[in-house]
Formats: sequence, C-alpha cells, structure tokens
Amino acid sequence: MPPALSPEITALALVWAILLDVIIGDPAWMPHAVRWIGRLIAFLDKYLNTTGAPRWRARLFGALTALVVIGLVYVFAQTALTIAASYSQWLLFAVTVYVIWSGLAITSLSDEAMSVINALKAEDLPDARKKLSCIVGRDTQDLDEKGMLRAVIETVSENTSDGVVAPLFYFALGGAPGMLAYKAVNTLDSMLGYRNERYQYFGWASARIDDAANLVPARLTALIMVVASFILGLDWRSSLRIWMRDGGNHQSPNSGRPEASASGALGVALGGPLSYNGVRSEKPLIGAEFAAPDIRSALNAVRLMRATAWIAALMAFIVTVASR
Repeated sequence: MPPALSPEITALALVWAILLDVIIGDPAWMPHAVRWIGRLIAFLDKYLNTTGAPRWRARLFGALTALVVIGLVYVFAQTALTIAASYSQWLLFAVTVYVIWSGLAITSLSDEAMSVINALKAEDLPDARKKLSCIVGRDTQDLDEKGMLRAVIETVSENTSDGVVAPLFYFALGGAPGMLAYKAVNTLDSMLGYRNERYQYFGWASARIDDAANLVPARLTALIMVVASFILGLDWRSSLRIWMRDGGNHQSPNSGRPEASASGALGVALGGPLSYNGVRSEKPLIGAEFAAPDIRSALNAVRLMRATAWIAALMAFIVTVASR
C-alpha cells in the first residue's frame, strides 16, 4: 500500500479533480488513463480473441483478459501513488487528483448530450444522428427526433451511474486505485461485453464482472436521482414510483434502475424498439404511460445528471473525511 494522504487532503483532491473536470472536461490532447486502459484491452482482444476458437477457450481467455486488465490497472495506480509519495506529498496529491479526474465523466457526458440536443434545436437531423452515434451503440441512421431524444435521455441516465456515481462510490470504498480499477471494469464491458459472434463468449466475463460491480451503484444512482428530482422541482414521486415499478424492465440487471428513475422524474416514456447493426431489438418499456421525450425533457435529463453528480460527490467527500 502506498503512503496515504490524510482523509482531509484526499477529500480536497476529490474537490480539485471535480473542478478540473468542470473546467476542462476531457480534452483529446490531454493524456487520459481510461484511453490507455482501452488500448490495453484492444491489444489483448487482438491477440487472444481468435476467430473460430472453441467456446471454452474463448471464455477462458476472455476471463483472463478481464482479470489481467483489472489487476494491472490497480497495481499501476498503487505503484504510481507509491512512487509519487517517495518524492513528496505534493506530487502524491497531484497524482491522486489526476487519477480521480480520469475516472469522472460529468462534463464530457453533459457536452456530448448537449451537442445532440443543440443539433436537434437547429433542426439538423443528419448532424444530430452523427453526433448521437458517437455516444450510443444503437443504429441512429433511421431515428427521428423523438427517437434521438429518447436515446439521449437513456444514455445520460445510464451513464450517470457508470460515469459518475459508480466511480465516486468506488473512490469512497477504495480510494483512487479502487476508482481506476472500476473504470477498467466499465471499459472492459463497453469494449467486449457484446452479445455478437465475436464477443458472445470472449466478453462474457467482462459483462458479468461489470454487472456485479454496478449492482449497488446503479440503485444508489436511482435513489440519488429521486433526491435530485426533488431539489430541481421535477416529479420526485413519479421518479420513485417508476423506479420501483419499472427498474427491472431492461436487458441489463442495472441500467434500468437509473433509466426508470429518470423516466418518472421527467415524465417521459423510455425503451421500445431499436436496432443494433441492423438487427431489431425490443427493449422493454419504462414509464409507458408517459409521452415521448421532447427537447425540454432532454435538457432536464442533463440537469438531473448534473444535480445527481453533485450530490454523489458531496456524499463521497463526507465519507472520505469521516474515514478518519
């Protein structure tokens, strides 16, 4: 274990990391730990995920890939902090801020969603589809305005958990190394956790580990969204009701929880038919009694994400200080 910062200084590092995320977001020119994790996963995928491999081998090598990536990332974070501490507490503080910043996606999630919303405001549907395709896995070429707005709200609400609350949750539990290890888990799932011919078996372990890692954070996100809905003057009662009723209406054991909470808060119907690589999929409905999304509800989804992020950050700050 590296020499640790005091709880108060660690909490201060969290504040600085959030301010850094708010000020600069995730610029392409700045080195980013998650991008390095992605390159490591792509390298292992290229050499271990061989076409036509037996099912047992694909699952074994996929599990090894997941364990190697998570283990290396955790060890790397611990080692970086240890080396930094050997020089000075100031360098240790700076490295801690960098690792926390790498694990957050508040501004980037907001900016990506707003780019689609602004294109729809300008009635530029081709540009909106192009920008949406950068943040969702579904096919976007045939989506109308309401379909794109639904996709924006779903990805914002789901990624409020994956990109904000869950990293902060694991920071509170395991410090900066725990936070970065979670980002490795989440990146593995986003790159390998597909049910297609290439990843059905190789990505199985990555998907299951991600499901387990998000079991608590997804439900915590839904709960915080209810509180954030109350603060923002949205329909917090419906947020709680739809979460309790429709939170399980999703192929994922976790993603439906924040989506359902957002659906009730915003008064919009989510889910329904969509397609991936030309294959139609029937996604269960969430908040079926509500209307289809509009621009205002998409803007409120971004507001809800930001408010949820601030509440989660405050909770992580309190837990860190209280760890004394």
